[in-house]
Amino acid sequence: MRFYENSEDNNADRQGIDMMRKARTILKQTFGYDDFRPFQGEVIRNVLQGRDSLVIMPTGGGKSLCYQIPALVFDGLTVVVSPLISLMQDQVEQLNACGIAALVLNSSLPPAVYRENVRRIRENEARLLYLAPETLLLPRILSLLSDIRVDCVTIDEAHCISEWGHDFRPEYRQLIAVRERFPGAVCVALTATATPRVRQDIKTSLCFRHSADFIASFNRDNLFIEIARKSYPVEQTIEFLRQYPGEPGIIYCFSRRQVDELSEILADEGFAVLPYHAGLNPEIRQINQERFIRDDIRIIVATIAFGMGINKSNVRFVLHFDMPQNIESYYQQIGRAGRDGSQAHCLLLFSDSDIRRIQYFNRRKGEAEQEIADAHLNALMDYIKTGTCRRIPLLGYFGETYAEPGCRMCDNCRTGGDGAADQPQYGRLSAGKTAAKPRAGRPARMRRGLLGGFFGKNTG
Repeated sequence: MRFYENSEDNNADRQGIDMMRKARTILKQTFGYDDFRPFQGEVIRNVLQGRDSLVIMPTGGGKSLCYQIPALVFDGLTVVVSPLISLMQDQVEQLNACGIAALVLNSSLPPAVYRENVRRIRENEARLLYLAPETLLLPRILSLLSDIRVDCVTIDEAHCISEWGHDFRPEYRQLIAVRERFPGAVCVALTATATPRVRQDIKTSLCFRHSADFIASFNRDNLFIEIARKSYPVEQTIEFLRQYPGEPGIIYCFSRRQVDELSEILADEGFAVLPYHAGLNPEIRQINQERFIRDDIRIIVATIAFGMGINKSNVRFVLHFDMPQNIESYYQQIGRAGRDGSQAHCLLLFSDSDIRRIQYFNRRKGEAEQEIADAHLNALMDYIKTGTCRRIPLLGYFGETYAEPGCRMCDNCRTGGDGAADQPQYGRLSAGKTAAKPRAGRPARMRRGLLGGFFGKNTG
């Protein structure tokens, strides 16, 4: 595979045009889309020209096509690094359903399937290969790939590379060894959340030189953003859900115990709800996820283990029963709402107890890691307490300026803006309601307004 970087080379220009024409044909015939979304065409053109690319797009923005289409244009293999087995398997199944030869190698595969996938890679029968970073770094995998042509290395969830990111994973830092092993392969790094500091860290860690940055707007103008102080969180949650009867949504809790208890309470209240967390049997977890995606049930109560790579466009609300640990996680999670472009509601409940719990876990980290975690928490608290339009500090955190004086799609803009109020003001995209106290006869844990205790363990 020859890459073309000199725009003055007429032959290179002609072949570049031919590659983009082929990319558009693949977009239509394989994926069924008439045109590219914003930035997709530019990213694909840059990748096909052999230039490293940093791609920052919100959840649902179409990042996957930015490397999947070039993979079908290139002659060689595209290696995709992803942190989650479930996410890799979902993407491979979706690609296979489109007739694309995509494979995955991980420890969850039956031995016979693993050996067959290795054979297909050796025989150049695959266009995309999905791997976790620790799998890719195994000597036997690097040896396998050294015998074939690798034209593209894609790093999904690239914020995991940066120590300043919200989900730093040391094995991602070692991916520079892969770049050195395949110097002729173009590199694509993608994520939905990266501050300017994290973006620079990604490019430095991956030795990007002749590269381009593609940064879509972080503004999701169809999301109504609201933050409220907890008073009686279970009752607040039930009242909120009754504003959206029969509509799909996600509730995030801090711990597995909270997930189990809250989902049980909501089921008793008549809501079609199931739990999701890493402590569930994998088969049950998969069934619950599929039932939510198919709208067999309307509400999923989950830890942070849920959501990455979930292909569901009609989520009408995301409710944070507990305060997340940083703005990046918060933004990524609310980004799962309203991917169809229709209005959706994002409510965050917080309390002083939430803050103390996060501080407690931060103090258990090493000195450098604690400094970063504390900075993340401080930024989140500033966002919660702001009296301005919430989009101004939210977008500003990611280096984007919100030019409008207000959005009319957040609680502060609707109420005049004095930060998170002592009482919630949620409604169906309207302000003015306050939380009811627990009714008589509720379980004791509901009357207390707490689930799971202060130091809930098992947060995945």
